[in-house]
Amino acid sequence: MAPTPSQSAEDYLERIHELIQEKGYARVVDIASSLRVTQASVTSMVQRLGEQGYLNYEKYRGVLLTEKGLEVAVGIQERHEMLSRFFSLLEIDEATQRRDIEGIEHHLSPATVAVMADLARFLEENPGVLERFRESRRLNRRRNAA
Repeated sequence: MAPTPSQSAEDYLERIHELIQEKGYARVVDIASSLRVTQASVTSMVQRLGEQGYLNYEKYRGVLLTEKGLEVAVGIQERHEMLSRFFSLLEIDEATQRRDIEGIEHHLSPATVAVMADLARFLEENPGVLERFRESRRLNRRRNAA
């Protein structure tokens, strides 16, 4: 059984999946450029992920995710989207969301992500509760600024 991918490996799988969705393919040079790492680093990680069964590298076609790799990448993407949705409900600006999501997304347990998803859904289904929370935050910020 292959080990669970590291945070770095998850970042690669997520980015490879995004590139395939955007361009129809993911080449080493594209992965390196988008992750701001060297092509040698990408090659090393691609080899490691290939050995673990997450992807295949085909010359001239680039990197292809296996079913196992796609499952991990889609899970990461869904976790990322849920966190963004949750933070948007709390009216956190997009730049802060991006930084925070990158900082926490690999450290949350599936159970915590599920609770956050449930809370986001609850707030969406209960706009009055959400508005009361937002108003409470606005009042607290005014009090703290005074």
